[in-house]
Amino acid sequence: MKRDFLLSVVVPVYKEENNIVPFLERTVKVMEENDYRYEIIFCLDPSPDRSYEVICESIRKNNNIRLIQFSRRFGQPSATYAGICTCRGDACIITDVDLQDPPELMKEMVERWQKNGSNVVYAQRKTRAGETLVKKIVARSGYALINRMGDVDIPVNTGDFRLIDRVIMEELKKSKEHHGFLRGMVAFVGFKQEAILYDRDARYSGEGNYNRFFGSLRIGLNGLICYSTKPLEFVTVFGGIFSVIGGISLLYDIVQGILRLCSISIPHIPVTIVLLLLLGGINFLFIGLLGEYIGRIYEEVRERPRYIVDRMVDAENVDGSGKEWREQG
Repeated sequence: MKRDFLLSVVVPVYKEENNIVPFLERTVKVMEENDYRYEIIFCLDPSPDRSYEVICESIRKNNNIRLIQFSRRFGQPSATYAGICTCRGDACIITDVDLQDPPELMKEMVERWQKNGSNVVYAQRKTRAGETLVKKIVARSGYALINRMGDVDIPVNTGDFRLIDRVIMEELKKSKEHHGFLRGMVAFVGFKQEAILYDRDARYSGEGNYNRFFGSLRIGLNGLICYSTKPLEFVTVFGGIFSVIGGISLLYDIVQGILRLCSISIPHIPVTIVLLLLLGGINFLFIGLLGEYIGRIYEEVRERPRYIVDRMVDAENVDGSGKEWREQG
C-alpha cells in the first residue's frame, strides 16, 4: 500500500489536559508503526486548565503536532470545522481527545480509504461503554427520528469519528451553514461512504463538557431542524386536526344548550376548558418550534465568522520565535 500521502488528525479540545498526553501516545504510535506522514492539529477553545501548556510541551517534542487556539469558546462544531479548513492532508481523521474512540482504528480507516476508494470511512458504534441508559435511548430515538423525517440518511450510532478525503473536505469548505452538524453535512455531500463497526470505550479521564441528556437532545434537535422541514408540516396538520376538534366542541355546546331549553338533560363535559388548556400548551410548543427555525435563519443571515483564531502554534514558533504557520501558506 502506498504511503505517499499526508494524513491529518483533527482534534477539538476544551478542558482536556489529562487526556492529551495519553491520546498522543496512542495516536503517534499508530502513525509511526504504519510509517504515515502525518500532522495532528489540536483545535483549542481557550480552557481554564493547562490544555494549552500541555499541547505546547508536546509540540516541542514532536514537530508534527500543531495548535489552533481560538479567541474565545466557539464550541466543538466550529473547532472541528476550523481544523478541516486548515489541515493540509490528503485525508483527515476527526476524533476526540478523550480516547472513547480508539486511535488504533485509524489504521483500518486508512486501509479502507486506500483499498476501497471510499471518500468517507465512518466509525459506527456496536456498544457504548460509560454512557447512561437514558443517553442511549435519546441517541437511538434521535437517529430514528432524523432518518425518518430528514432529507438525508445519517448512519445510526455514529459520531464525528471518521476519515474524510480531500474531495469531501473541499465540499465542506464550500458550505455556508453555521450549525456545524458534521455527520449531517457529510451525509449531505454524499460520495462513497462505508462503515467500520467498533466498541466505544468510556472516557479515559474526566467528564464530558456538555450535559449527557440535554446535550444529546440538543444535538438531535439540531440535526432534525437543519435537515428537515417536516416538523413545520406537522404544525399545519395539528392545526387542521384541532380546528376540527374545536368545531365539534362548539357544535356539542350548541346542541347541549338547545336540549337544556327543551328540559332534556345530557351529561355536561367541560370540553371548552380542556381544549383551551390543551391548545395553549400545543401553541407554546409550536411557537418554540418556529423559534428554532427562525433562530437558525437569524444565525445564517448575520454571516458572522464561525470561528476567530487567536494564535496558531507549531514547532517553528512554539517558543515565541518565527512566523505563525498560517503565514507560511
